Amino acid sequence: MTSPQMLLAIQIANGYGAQPGAWRMPGVDPSSYTDMDQFVRYAQAAERGKIQLVFLADTPALDVDLEREAPHHAIDPLVVLTSMARGTERIGLVATSSTTLNEPFTIARQFKALDVVSHGRAGWNAVPTSHRAAAANYGMTLPARAEKYERAHEVVQVVQALWGSWERDAWVRDVAGKRFADMSKIRPIDLQGRHVASRGPLAIPPSEQGQPVVFQAGGGANGLELAARYASGVYANPFTIEEGRAHRTALRAAAERVGRDPDEVKLFAGFMPSIAPTRRAALDRRRRLDESVDLDQRVTYLGAMLGLHLAPGRLDEPLNARELAAVRPSPADPRSARALEVAREGWSLRDVLAHGVIDYHPVVPGTAADVADHMQEWFQAGACDGFSLAIDVYSDGIDAFVDQVVPLLQERGLFHRDYEEATLRGHLGAPAQYGLDPRLAGAARTSN
Repeated sequence: MTSPQMLLAIQIANGYGAQPGAWRMPGVDPSSYTDMDQFVRYAQAAERGKIQLVFLADTPALDVDLEREAPHHAIDPLVVLTSMARGTERIGLVATSSTTLNEPFTIARQFKALDVVSHGRAGWNAVPTSHRAAAANYGMTLPARAEKYERAHEVVQVVQALWGSWERDAWVRDVAGKRFADMSKIRPIDLQGRHVASRGPLAIPPSEQGQPVVFQAGGGANGLELAARYASGVYANPFTIEEGRAHRTALRAAAERVGRDPDEVKLFAGFMPSIAPTRRAALDRRRRLDESVDLDQRVTYLGAMLGLHLAPGRLDEPLNARELAAVRPSPADPRSARALEVAREGWSLRDVLAHGVIDYHPVVPGTAADVADHMQEWFQAGACDGFSLAIDVYSDGIDAFVDQVVPLLQERGLFHRDYEEATLRGHLGAPAQYGLDPRLAGAARTSN
């Protein structure tokens, strides 16, 4: 019997990296934001490492100061993934498209088209939008949270019904008989809900995996229910093993309650590795990346996490004995314990911050073995089914992970040595599905 093996997703967003200063790093082309050849190269490197999928998050709004930072997200996720599809063969291609801002027919058409042209490698991250500026770009105001999730359920169901509106054997392509398709097998869906509706059909045949795989990244009880009903992959942001284990347990229980096998739903924990020959070199790499952020503001924030008043301007000093004795980590912030642990090692505040203690995912700055050790500990503790990797700088960081960390994971029996399947659904071990999941038909929130 083979031991369980982790799944890996790699986040590739703006062309530079997960850290704000990535666009200024040596060897980085500052024009990468619009260079599709660069994105294809990153995807090819990830595919060389047998990573299961590329993931592009998206918030359709400008949410950074472009004087100092590059945009957080790609120029358009579907354009980028289509470019990647033409330069790769096996790796999955997943992007976010908002259930709040987009109509289901548009989502269904775009993602099934990507699925067909990539030969069954597409996935849709179905999430509501909470960003007011994004809503304003669509001429909308954000509805209440409960209403957003009610709409999200309807959108997913309509999208999946549209994906199944062209039956598997409808495309006959009978040249001699002058018959392109069997119209008796291409039918409208005629779904009407409270928030969305679509007549259909969608004029796109099935891909090798049938239809795209659904992912989810929402939080709270509403997000858990959405993920449990429809998702095969879930992106999560636990900062500790205990958080990850609790989230995964809750997700699996929720999937079982709606009649699904809990093994169908895979939890990807966010993780931010910075790889270098030594820990000191990795910290220096992150210090260089931190030159683009307001470190004085981060020192103040770090102080609030630790219950201390830390004045700006002392970045190169460690916490003194009096401060360490007075520390009161914030019980509301799971990152606080890690921040205190690092501070107690005697690092300067600049280096404490370089350890990533206030980043939104766990950070490991160190050697390939350090990174592999973190991943092994979390995975074997049941905190996740795999990881969503936010690499600090794509231009050299993806290659470093693929060439240094992946072989260690493979040697330890934690990660596969080659793709066993050709589709994203196959990579995830997700069951076949075409159209709506029949197990959920009784719980549908839309009606004819």
